[in-house]
Amino acid sequence: MIRHDYSRVDPKRRANLDYKKRQFANPEFKQQDYEHRLNFYTLPPTAEITLEDFETWAINRLKVLSELEACSFRNRSPEETAEYMTSILNKYLPLRSNSARSQNLQEERKRDHYSHFILRLAFSATEDLRRRFSRLETMLFRLRYKEDDIRERREFVNSLHLEWEEVSEEEKRQWSTELAAASGSKRNDDQDWFKVDWERVPELVEQRRVLLKMGKAYVPQREQMSLVVAEYTKRLDDALELTARALPRLDEDDRLAPILAHLSQSFTTPDAAYSSSDASIDGLSAPTANSIDVLSKHFPLCMQNLHMNLRANSHLKHFGRLQYTLFLKGIGLSLEECILFWRRSFKLITDEKFTKEYKYNIRHSYGDVGGDANRRGRGYTPYSCQKLLTEPVPSGGQNHGCPYRTFKEDNLIALLQKTGVSDRDLLKTVREDVGKKRYHVACNRVFEHSHKREIKKVKDDGTWSAADLDTIVHPNTFFKRSWLLKHLGEGNAGVVNGEKMEE
Repeated sequence: MIRHDYSRVDPKRRANLDYKKRQFANPEFKQQDYEHRLNFYTLPPTAEITLEDFETWAINRLKVLSELEACSFRNRSPEETAEYMTSILNKYLPLRSNSARSQNLQEERKRDHYSHFILRLAFSATEDLRRRFSRLETMLFRLRYKEDDIRERREFVNSLHLEWEEVSEEEKRQWSTELAAASGSKRNDDQDWFKVDWERVPELVEQRRVLLKMGKAYVPQREQMSLVVAEYTKRLDDALELTARALPRLDEDDRLAPILAHLSQSFTTPDAAYSSSDASIDGLSAPTANSIDVLSKHFPLCMQNLHMNLRANSHLKHFGRLQYTLFLKGIGLSLEECILFWRRSFKLITDEKFTKEYKYNIRHSYGDVGGDANRRGRGYTPYSCQKLLTEPVPSGGQNHGCPYRTFKEDNLIALLQKTGVSDRDLLKTVREDVGKKRYHVACNRVFEHSHKREIKKVKDDGTWSAADLDTIVHPNTFFKRSWLLKHLGEGNAGVVNGEKMEE
């Protein structure tokens, strides 16, 4: 228990002093006005927002940061990353310039502002989370900086008061030869320059990309981004350290703690919400017990592993059955067909044993029996990748979970080869991803390789955007996207009455 020493407090004031109740007794909230699209996030937000907005805005930003991280893991060039992220940002975190003259500018910037601080709070707990958050937020800032309107970007930089001064036209004429040599161009009339203390740009000095005069470095406009981004990263790192030190003293609202914990956990791989509408796939009639074997070609490795073990052993243990049942429910398999599927799969046991030991659990998963009133009729939702990656590792004889995480590398490669993955370079890269615990990246890499022709087609003809091909973080999304890509333009040719399928 911490004791507070109030000996220096005026006795007349001490009686009125109550840290918890009176420190913020009269909070003053101010609605901020966002003049610029870019933001150094110096001032924390102070206005009230709903818990729903609190969580939704943070999750959307986390999705953007996760896609940026996936781009770096896949060694995409800055140009490829910018192109890929355009539709992702428009979908999850739009942020337009003043020239757009949109009525939603302030609301967009408010969401950007709040979501940054929410994630800053969620990811300050450990050094690893702080480092990752800083790196990805810097990537996002650099991406936005490059795309910002030139005039608005200049106004934003000027508003930062970063202790540099513009080089006058007179100085540009005076040092024109040296400036031209430093910039590698013949003329500098059309290029802005600014001066900073040379100690602030050691990398540019080392690379001889600036002119040194009287202790000042003359930096060309094109190098301005490096300085601004470096300053952004430095300030963010300092702010994260302050937040980390303040966390133990925060008397958080009990409603926020689980949300913040969930967000930090989601940095392994973003959680993905599932809705019943995801089971409805254009061109795919309702699956039946008879169609699962053929449809399993479109399953992610986690579900293929369960299916193959089920077929080999005519049995799965409890957690494997639950994981697979919820996945099948998620692709649209009805309760009646699901019961039929499991009864046929457990062919070595009697009807009485199946009814007594297994049938109830299937019905319970669908919400047909048991559960609380809120879940009745809906049951449990299919597991996301985050759920599979954060659950305890299965023990001997169990097959549930994510194979990229639970299998030894050699066994994983053997399983991938069994499912038809044979490209040596791909398998080598997957091994590297798994070694660095990039499990969902490895899974997406296999998906993209298996569907590379179809992905190229929908990209070339513009029928799918990058947001339609974003990183998969749910097994049911894997199935849906795989089936749609493999049946492009076929209408209802894929499944007729749930049984007639052509691969």
